[in-house]
Amino acid sequence: MSPRRERDDDAANAGKVPVRAVLAVFEERSDRARPLTATDIMDAVGCSRRTAHNKLNELVEEGRLETRKVGSRSRVWWVPMVSDEPPATDEPDPLASLPIDDVDLPGTGKTLRAREEALLAAYEYIQEYPEAKKSDFLQDVFPEHPAEYETAEGWWNALQPALAELPGVDPPKERGHVWHFLGG
Repeated sequence: MSPRRERDDDAANAGKVPVRAVLAVFEERSDRARPLTATDIMDAVGCSRRTAHNKLNELVEEGRLETRKVGSRSRVWWVPMVSDEPPATDEPDPLASLPIDDVDLPGTGKTLRAREEALLAAYEYIQEYPEAKKSDFLQDVFPEHPAEYETAEGWWNALQPALAELPGVDPPKERGHVWHFLGG
């Protein structure tokens, strides 16, 4: 296969391997202390070396993995250990209490974090205003939390399915009607 064809195949396959699948390889192994190589990831998820490196680097950028060079051309990745010391700030991460990992939002790295924060803002909004319309979210939440969306409509199309999955949220049965927060 030509190098160009391999690159084209790799680009097409990169979108087919979710970052969560790569992270799952780390979480599902019996020896959680052993770092993994790109080859370990390639074998586990069935992808190319370039795709494995791209996905591993995304996880490093998100702070979910750490990496270290171990030879002139070798690198390993691992899940960082959580410190027993309390966090530097007294403020807990509000995203940690939501089942955001189960919600499918588009993006990676900083973009995904911005979208998670926008989802949290929409969730807090519906908790404060237990009967809200789409227009309320677009007027009161979107301007402060655009999550890298250019339009309010694009923002809503991405966030409303995720919002509907969160605990206590009762989405309307028909478009344009009232969203309810039932508690939770």
